[in-house]
Amino acid sequence: MEALRHWSVRHARGLKRLYDACARTAPYFAPLMRQIGPARTERLLAPLERATKGFLFDCKMCGQCVLSSTGMTCPTNCAKQMRNGPCGGVRPDGGCEVVPAMRCVWVEATEGRKRIANANAESFPLPPIDHRQHQRSSWVRVIGGELPQPIAERRPPRAGDMHAFERACRSGRFVVTVEVAPPDSADPAALVERASRFKGLVDAINITDGAGGNCHMSSVAASAVLVANGLTPVWQIACRDRNRIAIQGELLGAAALGIRNVLCLTGDDVSQGDHPEAKPVFDLDSVSLLRVARTMRDRAAFTSGRKLETPPNLFLGATVNPFAPPQRDRVANLAMKVEAGAQFIQTQFCFDIGAFAAFMREVRERELHKRCTIIVGVGILSTAKALRWMAEHVPGVHIPESVLVRIGSAADQKAEGKRVLIEMIHRLADIEGVAGVHLMGHKNERVLAETIVEAGLPTQAEAQPLHA
Repeated sequence: MEALRHWSVRHARGLKRLYDACARTAPYFAPLMRQIGPARTERLLAPLERATKGFLFDCKMCGQCVLSSTGMTCPTNCAKQMRNGPCGGVRPDGGCEVVPAMRCVWVEATEGRKRIANANAESFPLPPIDHRQHQRSSWVRVIGGELPQPIAERRPPRAGDMHAFERACRSGRFVVTVEVAPPDSADPAALVERASRFKGLVDAINITDGAGGNCHMSSVAASAVLVANGLTPVWQIACRDRNRIAIQGELLGAAALGIRNVLCLTGDDVSQGDHPEAKPVFDLDSVSLLRVARTMRDRAAFTSGRKLETPPNLFLGATVNPFAPPQRDRVANLAMKVEAGAQFIQTQFCFDIGAFAAFMREVRERELHKRCTIIVGVGILSTAKALRWMAEHVPGVHIPESVLVRIGSAADQKAEGKRVLIEMIHRLADIEGVAGVHLMGHKNERVLAETIVEAGLPTQAEAQPLHA
């Protein structure tokens, strides 16, 4: 079956022509369908469609076929059920983050789109799955003239007051954010103590949401704790654990608790976390989540169309991984997220300045840096061994061998790692379009705070003194 999927991608242009011809012809059968009746037509066509598309594309009959928009690759084969990929966890060989032996469906979709267009084809956000259509025939809808269309929607003018982090991103100065994991505790004191180390040093503090598929205090609760203690959180929300009903409810709840900054994530797979037996949800992906949040904010409505009494005033962000395959198409992925509503972008760990500089050249060519604030992820672990483990086991993280050798050969690896981090921050600051850095290092808050000071990055007028 996988060999046939690859064949379909290689012959995407011919299959697209056949699809277009059938789509043009199909409406001529509408009078016959009305005479037979839609239900009977469905019973006749669905088995034939299931067999044909299952054979060629390993189709799962979602009832909303988008093959013509995905390079003749069926997205229902994505292990994360993404409708707008690829995710940032694609492995160096193009393998799936969840099923390494399988080639990423969205890498193949990108190749298929290029074969169809014979160029770097633009892609538009696809809507989330309507689960009511599962096992229904898409052919019947095409005969009835219901051709699915990609979404290309420009955002309306921004309404609502800007809050602190949004003002910082729009100020033109260098922005600094840091990542803090929620505690494994019902007592918020430890979280407040760790986060307060950055008071006066950063513009916002990211609160992770079950990173790596591991369980901690909920991200929205931890973010609310920071708000209550005078700190500015970026609430990370992953689609892995929630359906669209829960997500919209949490967006309203977060806004009611004073949380204004939201980082929209598809989420890591559960298989590598501490609850590998858990059922992943993935009702939405990060692009769909951006559109949901933007609809609630700008149109004061749920995705169902039901109106909100008071919309949430949110500053929306997303992530991008310039170092995961297909690297040459990651700018297109960024463009899709900006179109969907992302106002700020935080990247995966950057250890390869040359590769990132090449990424930013194309970003500038497309002027995407003028439409969103690009904040580059940086960080370090205690030893070269820990860094190598991360590079080998965390999908989407790329660390050049030269960095590993330099840190590994140092007498004091921790101090050398900090020097490498400060050098990278300074080099990134010189790249046009880079608006700031996002520091990461699990439970390494003291070193990160020291790095901010030593790199000359305090972002507020009165930086608070550091404590040991």
